[in-house]
Amino acid sequence: MGQGNIRLEQAYEILFIAALVILAVFLILSLIRAIIGPRVADRIVAINMMGTMTLAIIAILAVMKQEGYLVDICLIYAMTSFLAVIVLSKVYMGVYRQHKEGKAEEEVEDGSY
Repeated sequence: MGQGNIRLEQAYEILFIAALVILAVFLILSLIRAIIGPRVADRIVAINMMGTMTLAIIAILAVMKQEGYLVDICLIYAMTSFLAVIVLSKVYMGVYRQHKEGKAEEEVEDGSY
C-alpha cells in the first residue's frame, strides 16, 4: 500500500512539472504577443493572459509544495491583475476617444466631413 502512494505522488509530481513547463512556454508566447501585437487591444489581451497563466502557476506550486499561503498570494495577484487590465482598458479607451474626437474636429475645421 505504501509503495502505491509513493508512485502516485511521483506521477503527480511529473504531471505538475509538465504543466508548469507548458504554462511557462505559453507565458513566453504571450509575452511575445504583448510586445509585437499589431494593436493595443491584442497587447491588453496578452497581458491578461499572462496574468491568468501566472495565477495557474502559483496555484500549481501551492498544491505541489502544500503551502497554504501561496493560495492567498494567488488571490491577491488575481485582484491586482484584474484591476491592471481594467485600468489599461480605460486608458486605451480614453486615448482612442480623444484621438477620434481630435480627428472629427480637424474634419470640421477643414470642412471635409
